[in-house]
Amino acid sequence: MFRRDSDEGDREPPDFETARERMVDALVESGRIERQATADALRAVPRHEFVPDSRRAAAYRDRPLPIGAGQTISAPHMVGMMCDLLAPEPGDEILEIGTGCGYHAAVTAELVGAEHVYTVEYVDSLAAAAERRLDRLGYGDISVRLGDGRDGWPEHAPYDGAYLTCAARELPDAVLDQLRVGGRLLAPIGTGRQTLVELVRTDEGVERRTHGDVRFVSMQGSQ
Repeated sequence: MFRRDSDEGDREPPDFETARERMVDALVESGRIERQATADALRAVPRHEFVPDSRRAAAYRDRPLPIGAGQTISAPHMVGMMCDLLAPEPGDEILEIGTGCGYHAAVTAELVGAEHVYTVEYVDSLAAAAERRLDRLGYGDISVRLGDGRDGWPEHAPYDGAYLTCAARELPDAVLDQLRVGGRLLAPIGTGRQTLVELVRTDEGVERRTHGDVRFVSMQGSQ
């Protein structure tokens, strides 16, 4: 599992660390996250570093928060749920569509290794800020690309898994095509009412499951 090197002077203030532990404990106890690896990843990533300074007091509440440019950081339970469903193993190659502030990518890096995470962001200011933030926090091996997420990132395909952190009108075919056989895609689909859709690529085609209603910001880019 990926870990940031630190020394005594780099440790976080106890209030943030305690708040993060309590948040993850509550998610585990409620059954909202089930895999131990997911819980460990959420405990490892300092969510307060990914939100604006004015929102840090709310960083460990289980809710989305605005991060600028009309975008949000997802609620911790949703990040955990998607990690549980994707169930990546160390060394899996993972594609993220919608970098945002970089939090979900960092959690994924804890599961597979930062060098195995590829993330695409449409908004140039968010992509640049996320890349700097990830590098500062020890996740500099995550690859960040500015572009339209509907195109995926073909240069690094095939992927073992992919997920969208934004809602698409319909499933992005290019992203699905970039999965290897057995690869899994998670995507919120819909405009008003959204459904979290899980697709698994098989030799015969695609297996589809749904996981209830969700609420994400809309995917940006060409329609």
